Amino acid sequence: MSKTNVLVIEDESIVSKDIQHSLQKLGYNVVGAASTGERAIELAHEVSPDIILMDIMLKGDINGIDAASKIKESLQMPVIFLTAYADENTLAKAKVTEPYAYIIKPFKEVDLHTSIEMALYKHGKEKEVIKERDMLYSIVEGREGNPGFIFVKSNSRLVKLNSSDIYFVEALKDYVVINTLKTRYTIHSTMKEIERKLPEGEFVRVHRSFIVRLDKIASIEHSTIVLEKEKKIIPIGGSYKDELSKRINLI
Repeated sequence: MSKTNVLVIEDESIVSKDIQHSLQKLGYNVVGAASTGERAIELAHEVSPDIILMDIMLKGDINGIDAASKIKESLQMPVIFLTAYADENTLAKAKVTEPYAYIIKPFKEVDLHTSIEMALYKHGKEKEVIKERDMLYSIVEGREGNPGFIFVKSNSRLVKLNSSDIYFVEALKDYVVINTLKTRYTIHSTMKEIERKLPEGEFVRVHRSFIVRLDKIASIEHSTIVLEKEKKIIPIGGSYKDELSKRINLI
């Protein structure tokens, strides 16, 4: 197994050398070191480390927080902040860059090792999620010739779901719940995104929180819809009534 490549950004020369020595003892490969935020950004692009140890209070025009923020804009690599300051104001500014850990100096080698390994593990899992998400999007976006299904994530698996089996979709804060007769699938998405991915002509938005499949509607009474078999009652939003009227075959 190849060694983990670490970039060290620390403006105190003695401290930087101590950190590098500790990293080498722990089995890591130090691919570079810098004392300014400007050089940190340059090195991050030049050596592409697996992880960066970044001192927050760097000398110069760019501190560690700003450097981490700029690196994050173009590179996907975990950053661990090193600092002797733990005041709330510093923490608040550091949180914006979403660091993978925050180590207070002075620290022990075991703390350094634990923080690096946890950060690498978390970063690895995030990459897996992104890869899976991109794969799912490519499947969904490439379904032009076969609009009769979508894929949803269920128990770490991608499950093919026929659109004809879907009764309704319900919004739930930052999630949506896709309901079939027997199963519910909760996914992190928006109603707008779900509308875009469902086959055109088969579904209609009837409320800001509900999308229903047209051929599952059993009856409509006043401002509610009753679905077939499930007998679910769904409200009709005032701004959606006209669109619903256009979509049903009324005689």
